Amino acid sequence: MEIIILGKGCPRCHEVEKRTMNALAELCVAADVQKITDIKKISEYGIFSTPGLVVNGKVKASGRIPSLEEIKGWIHEEGA
Repeated sequence: MEIIILGKGCPRCHEVEKRTMNALAELCVAADVQKITDIKKISEYGIFSTPGLVVNGKVKASGRIPSLEEIKGWIHEEGA
């Protein structure tokens, strides 16, 4: 499973990263978690408002902080 956190490193982006790591730990799922901070690369995902969260190549959230339960649901939905 590949998870990408999109954002410039603001507190909201850090919160998405924290919740994502907590969700993975609670579900006992291993994933390749990457952070992309380059605006050009972020825009390639069609995201113009950060933070963003991409799971297995699918944009799941943009411009908001998803709840822990939402993130766990997306991880489960993507096959974990």
